Amino acid sequence: MTTPALTIYGIAASRAVRPLWVAEELSLPYTHEPVPYLNAGARTPEMLALNPNGHIPVLKDARPEGDVIVWESMACALYLARVHGKADGVDISPASAAEEADALRWSFWAVTELEKDALTVLMHRVVMPAEQRKADLADAAERRLAVPLGVMERHLAAQQAKGQSWLAADRFTVADVCVGAVAAWALPARHLMASLPLTADWIQRCQARPAQQALRVKARSGR
Repeated sequence: MTTPALTIYGIAASRAVRPLWVAEELSLPYTHEPVPYLNAGARTPEMLALNPNGHIPVLKDARPEGDVIVWESMACALYLARVHGKADGVDISPASAAEEADALRWSFWAVTELEKDALTVLMHRVVMPAEQRKADLADAAERRLAVPLGVMERHLAAQQAKGQSWLAADRFTVADVCVGAVAAWALPARHLMASLPLTADWIQRCQARPAQQALRVKARSGR
């Protein structure tokens, strides 16, 4: 059996889900090395040789001209779509300059405008043990999230008016992967989600993708 050229390091219950999701959507053959972020899993000599920052995910693409190493979850996801997808207007890869721009701007927007507060909501509403949660931190994060998620709500309304049901096109693209993987962390903010029906529906549709569902099973298994 031929070894896949692609290797993705990191467990699915982490930011590594972003490149894993893209790989699954594109049906790419890849090797998954479920490196954890806890207990210095990403700081072994092998992992530090790949990413001296000591973080996951890491993507290795064994190419004829030599290995290409990519860090940072959004960079990994966008690289896979750009290098291994087909710009055919069918798969999740951008098929035009406008779609490429949307994938880039919305992915970076998710990191700068959503990620910190969405993660705070997730941790203090769901993930942390009840006695360690701080409702005031989650409340403040939800108030801040109302601004960028309002931007998304208006964008989705504009998309809907154009007959497009996804973030960058009338099909699910890598922009939806990158932003959906972050925005889903805000789902426990129920009152906020209730005020943003288009956004809430879009997140649920992203989460219902078969590739995402398969990765959620993998995440629950610790891989």
